[in-house]
Amino acid sequence: MTTGNDGAQRIMTTLSPHRAPSAGKRALLVLGHPRADSLTGQLARRTRARLVADGFAVDVLDLHAEGFDPRMSPADEPDWADRDKVYSAEVHAHMRRIEAADAIIVVFPLWWFGLPAILKGWIDRVWNHGFAYGSAQPRLRAKRMLWISLVSYTGDQFAELGWDESVARTLRVGISGFCGIENAAVHFVYDSLNVGEAAFASVEPALDAFVSQDRGAVERGVANSDRSGSVPGAQ
Repeated sequence: MTTGNDGAQRIMTTLSPHRAPSAGKRALLVLGHPRADSLTGQLARRTRARLVADGFAVDVLDLHAEGFDPRMSPADEPDWADRDKVYSAEVHAHMRRIEAADAIIVVFPLWWFGLPAILKGWIDRVWNHGFAYGSAQPRLRAKRMLWISLVSYTGDQFAELGWDESVARTLRVGISGFCGIENAAVHFVYDSLNVGEAAFASVEPALDAFVSQDRGAVERGVANSDRSGSVPGAQ
């Protein structure tokens, strides 16, 4: 069953002028879709452009384009007795990219009411024991995170079935929160097979809230790392 297939139409957007990246504004943008021309891919590019326009230095991690292997191997299997286990070189390279980011944004289609296999494997292998969880001091606590998921159901259908709450809780609490990231939000782009250009308007409130946190922190002169919440999707 596919819950997040997206249309193939091309969508053009108007982007605001870019500002030079500011210190401490580094984002890791993760894409989990096999087709670059998919609506998921287009939304990821739109998200990158918005972040760059707001002064972020953006590291784009296209899992399919980079050939990431989602299969777990003994080299990367968690050792519950050894939180200092040395994992594979590929996994450590991805860990460094996560550590270098102040913010993490993940864009993906919802398949079988969960993460696509390549993205689930990325979480399994990279967000590993001793790194993302299981240490005395959570290494990812100061980061903030936004999940953007494309769903083929309408908002009313998704809510009626109860999937909005269960999927959002899995992402925001089961993954982000479990790894110490309290400032995490989930945004759903509904009716992904038919939404077309409206997908960009749907995601704007989530991006506005995400970048406004950074602006607010700069204005106050403090790190804004403890806000939490869920950004509602367009109905």
